[in-house]
Amino acid sequence: MIIMFKKIRWGVLSTANIGLKKVLPAMQKGQYTTLAAIASRDLAKAREAATALGIPTAYGSYEELLADPNVDAIYNPLPNHLHVPWTIKGAEAGKHVLCEKPLSLTVAEAKTLLAVRARTGVKIGEAFMVDCHPQWLRLRQLLGEGRIGELRSIVGIYSYFNINPANIRNRIECGGGALMDIGCYLIHASRFAFAEEPTRVVARIDRDPAMHTDRLTSAILDFPNGQAIFTCSTQLVPYQRIQFLGTRGRIEMEISFNAPPDRSTRLFIDDGCDLFGSGITTETFPVCDQYTLQADAFSKAVLEDTEVPVPIEDAVKNMSVIEAIFNSAKTGQWESPRQ
Repeated sequence: MIIMFKKIRWGVLSTANIGLKKVLPAMQKGQYTTLAAIASRDLAKAREAATALGIPTAYGSYEELLADPNVDAIYNPLPNHLHVPWTIKGAEAGKHVLCEKPLSLTVAEAKTLLAVRARTGVKIGEAFMVDCHPQWLRLRQLLGEGRIGELRSIVGIYSYFNINPANIRNRIECGGGALMDIGCYLIHASRFAFAEEPTRVVARIDRDPAMHTDRLTSAILDFPNGQAIFTCSTQLVPYQRIQFLGTRGRIEMEISFNAPPDRSTRLFIDDGCDLFGSGITTETFPVCDQYTLQADAFSKAVLEDTEVPVPIEDAVKNMSVIEAIFNSAKTGQWESPRQ
């Protein structure tokens, strides 16, 4: 399906905070994107958001937005358990869909979207915006050039503190918890850097006694060419950092996932000549908004009928690792991802 005009007209399902505060203002800066409509189950909220962001049309139901012929693509930032149902409805309405991560709650659920995509002919992608940021593209280039020798180990941490039981991230029935919310980034990043899939994983999970979500998850991912180790938590000091260690050097990414849209980001490249940092060189990346880049990359894929940055197949692979981690935490054994 090729749409013959210069900008993709986007509709947004829900007035979720991630959209209103980060994604939507960024999308409005895109070269290939324009926001045409926003929907909420509360029309007053939709109108308020539309007025605040200068979006032309507001709807009091998601169904009304999906029926709008002036909308070409949908951004779906709904709670995790609603990702697949509304992605399917969007696709069946003839809309391309960019869905927030994680794309689904299970591997089986994600795989249902393959048939939906084949039947409807639309583009469906998972919103891992980091794939579009220059610091991640540069990381892959440096690794490919052998700047740190052979990549053998990845060590990452991603955490924040939130104990509000009403928050969607703390509701287990909605797909809440650390692994689904932010651990998915660390898994995706490890797969991105190694450019291969882990063969087995082992993990430990500590669950909140009242909310039952995983509040502290640590895992080892065993890849054919190395290992990735990470910890994610919804009840630790806010922090994120990831290191890539090779046989001859090391790369450290300063702000790995929430790269700020108003200040530069940095990679630290260490040649390993000593332990005091004298061999570190710094690469600084100009200010950019990774959500703008993500929306433009997806829109451009629609306009040119090419592959979206993170297709369903990749989402299935990421979810298979998430499932294996949950399984390992239950069995106490190494578990292999199954797609």
